[in-house]
Amino acid sequence: MRTLLITGPGGSGRTTTAAATALTAAREGTRTLLLGTDPTDTLTAVLGTPVGAGPTEITPRLTARRIDPDTGFRSDLAALQDRAASALNLLGASRLDPEETSPLPGAEELAVLRALRDTTLPEQPYDLVVVDLPPTSRALSLLALPEELRRYLRRLLPSERQAARALRPVLGRLAGVPLPAEWLYEAAARLDLQLAAVEAVLADRDTAVRLVAEPGPAGADAVRTATLGLALRGLRTEALIANRVLPETGADAEGWLAGPLAQQRKTLDEWREAYDVHPVAHLGRDPRGADDLTALAVPGPGTGRGTPDWPVTDLAHSPPFPHARLRSSGETPTSGETPTDEDGVLVWHIPLPGTHRDELDLIRRGDELIITAGPFRRAVPLPSALRRCTVDGAALREDELRIRFRPDPALWPRTR
Repeated sequence: MRTLLITGPGGSGRTTTAAATALTAAREGTRTLLLGTDPTDTLTAVLGTPVGAGPTEITPRLTARRIDPDTGFRSDLAALQDRAASALNLLGASRLDPEETSPLPGAEELAVLRALRDTTLPEQPYDLVVVDLPPTSRALSLLALPEELRRYLRRLLPSERQAARALRPVLGRLAGVPLPAEWLYEAAARLDLQLAAVEAVLADRDTAVRLVAEPGPAGADAVRTATLGLALRGLRTEALIANRVLPETGADAEGWLAGPLAQQRKTLDEWREAYDVHPVAHLGRDPRGADDLTALAVPGPGTGRGTPDWPVTDLAHSPPFPHARLRSSGETPTSGETPTDEDGVLVWHIPLPGTHRDELDLIRRGDELIITAGPFRRAVPLPSALRRCTVDGAALREDELRIRFRPDPALWPRTR
């Protein structure tokens, strides 16, 4: 099953593009699920058909549904109260009725993650899931959430501490403080498993992102920022939909539209150098219904060149960047690569398009590499081979962050 994530700046036409993409895929014979994440129900307005939390058939092979954070929050609250029933009874606390609660901040994001996890269930009858994500800034935070939450769980509740469960009462008395109860570790393990399933969806080679933006100065800035944030998360940009493209001919082309058209032309030329660009004409109205979505002629997924598939060596078989490369400086470089000047050094090539040297920061902390690129930051767990190395330097060349690692003799086995 493939997953296609649609995002872009606010007001760029993300929902319309997601619906048109899903409709094209369904008409090409792909069993498609269109998943809406906007609580204001923009999908109903675009499709012209009411869309609720349950599956709704829009056309043959196209099903749509909208994520309902209320239901998920209430069910989670009820389950939490059931697991903590003994503690609540001991404290004399009264339970909350799920019907009297409203979702807390963050419930919407957790509902989206749960929906992404559920797309991996074997009983799902779909070949493609098209997800209408929130605007880019929120979408990037959402996509970073599974990895960050798992990282916090590992730091706060290391699994190795649970191994001494038989000694927990003795250790508690020696330390003078109560140790975390077993149910807490069990809850953390369940949450970690659920987050790992979402991470697996995002890291899958069949998962890609389709950006949507209007061609112009503001759209160009938004796309540049989004591309950098996605690259730092190791996500592949499948295509760029240039939405609401104005006609180049007509009575207004030489009048008041001359300025916007010149900006549009310049932006499109720049985008075509770096992306698989699909211009979508402005219909002169807000698209509504299958006929309007068809008139947009948005291509189905997988029709463009997308991001090139970099070769990945065995040392970096499962890095947090699926398209990163790790090779020895002594190897013969492939076409377009710049060889290093010293043998015995491993070079990690991480694509970071759109970043600038003065916006880049790199810190090695234990077995993690903390990368800051523009407004984005990520703590990257190092592949096992690089944990036994020291950072020997880094450089930004041709939209690639190239980090040099020198093997630490004290951590590598000696050869005879």
